[in-house]
Amino acid sequence: MILLLSLVLAFSAIAILPTFSDAQSTSKTFVTHSGAIIQTSGEVIDPLYTVSTVEFDPMVYLRDFNYGRVSQLSDGTIVREFTIVAEDDKIMEVSPGVFYNVWTFNGTVPGPTIRATEGDLLRIHFINNGSKSHTMHFHGIHPAGMDGVFEPVGGNGGQFVYEFVADPVGVHPYHCHVMPLEEHIVHGLYGVFIVDPKEDRLPADEMVMVLNGLDTDFDTENNFYAANTIPFYYQHHPIQIDTDELIRIYVVNMVEFDPINNLHLHGNLYKYYPTGTDLVPSFYTDMITLSQTERGIIEFQYDYPGKYLFHAHKVEFSEKGWVGIFLVNESTKQDVRELEYGTQ
Repeated sequence: MILLLSLVLAFSAIAILPTFSDAQSTSKTFVTHSGAIIQTSGEVIDPLYTVSTVEFDPMVYLRDFNYGRVSQLSDGTIVREFTIVAEDDKIMEVSPGVFYNVWTFNGTVPGPTIRATEGDLLRIHFINNGSKSHTMHFHGIHPAGMDGVFEPVGGNGGQFVYEFVADPVGVHPYHCHVMPLEEHIVHGLYGVFIVDPKEDRLPADEMVMVLNGLDTDFDTENNFYAANTIPFYYQHHPIQIDTDELIRIYVVNMVEFDPINNLHLHGNLYKYYPTGTDLVPSFYTDMITLSQTERGIIEFQYDYPGKYLFHAHKVEFSEKGWVGIFLVNESTKQDVRELEYGTQ
């Protein structure tokens, strides 16, 4: 019996030796939650322990609008062309020392803010460089074949061209619509689509805030919440605005797992345009409540300088990252009514 056991152990050692040697020959680099960089030839089981491959600046994203490549048809129709690339193998440091596998449109979460004017023809060249099938589903009005639901685009270079007229006026989300839908949205395949009215809105300092959550341990409960992905970012990096300046924010709620989200503004109230489809505000408030993919436009201006919080009034969300600050500076713009002729 002892002889038989010895033979079994010997053959087992021979069987695993090549695998062990192969593992030893490949060195991997990963980052611990404390921020230390470690190299190992062993197996890294947790994919979150790795170097970030996505750099994302929420302050840049806040005011970054993509109007596409513009041309004009013979009948005068404006054509806006965009190239959107989906990937599902990126790692993003979503909080100091916390790394998450994000699925991206054009390398970021959220994807680029696509913007057009009502009646423009949109032509979106979609390339799926991920390993899974993905699509782009736009909220709004368009033909069935452009809905991004029944036409999954295969990975590793699959392509599709979405073409439709920008309609209606408002702020709309776009997102992947491949099942399981929850998985594709939670990992980050979404963005904002703004359709401007043909008649201009009043000039304003315009921003986009995508309210999102991050389930970093995959238990279908969010561990972090944010405006524009990075928890607490706008608290540590306040958004600077001026007194007496009109602020217009396009707000889109993309939080999954939780039935509602909300946005409260301190020291002020704002005009609210649900979905942005009307040029007349529906009400004047300091808090709105939003379900999944619900959105709208808020407008306000501050009369007094100082620091003002904005955050989810659902306290769990704000304590887990969905909180920010507006730093309101005294306006240095000279009132046009005080200018004398010839001074400009």
